[in-house]
Amino acid sequence: MNSISIGDIQKNISLLTQLTDVFAIIDKRKNQRVAIVYPIKKHSIIGSIAGKYKNRVTACDDLEKAKEIAMMEAMGEKYGLSN
Repeated sequence: MNSISIGDIQKNISLLTQLTDVFAIIDKRKNQRVAIVYPIKKHSIIGSIAGKYKNRVTACDDLEKAKEIAMMEAMGEKYGLSN
């Protein structure tokens, strides 16, 4: 396990965005381990946070289209509009 200080992360945030190994974040002043950071292997968190509704949630590849659909539904509910 690699160790990295909080100051190194502040100087170079790309260490976290391009994470490939497990890192222990160390506070050098107190000489303590603050956190352990693991790389993510899957980007979808729908299954873990959806709970009992996870079978009803569909994955969306186009975020802009999903935003547009949600906005049209909200406007339809508020103003009684239909497509």
